[in-house]
Amino acid sequence: MTTRRALLLAVPAVMLAKTVRATPVSVMLYKNPECGCCEGYAGYLRAHGFKVTVRASNDLAEISRKAGIPPDLQGCHTAFIEKYVVDGHVPVEVINKLRAEQPAIKGITLPGMPQGSPGMSGKKTGPFTIYAVGQDGNASTYMTV
Repeated sequence: MTTRRALLLAVPAVMLAKTVRATPVSVMLYKNPECGCCEGYAGYLRAHGFKVTVRASNDLAEISRKAGIPPDLQGCHTAFIEKYVVDGHVPVEVINKLRAEQPAIKGITLPGMPQGSPGMSGKKTGPFTIYAVGQDGNASTYMTV
């Protein structure tokens, strides 16, 4: 095989790989109908290349519970990204780590509505602890940012 032929065969493969990576990751985000910070979080995800669909719900606690997030670790909204639940204002670098590592967990959560987190107003006053929720429902620290 000549070098020219090898290059001609490699170009379509490289272009296909770039196309696959450029496809936005779909996110289904459930939020309270009146919550503006959740819209801010959806915008934050969109700005980082995610394709976000927002659904209003008055039963977020039940959605989080059914997804396996313990009540004391629930965030302000619940998102489903690929095979994981992402509860609360989780920074995108944590989501990217989750997607890259593909751990055998239900998902991750940043409990509450911490000031300065993505989509929230205010200034970040300290590190955020993001928890991993295992298949057994037990939580452990996943990452601190």
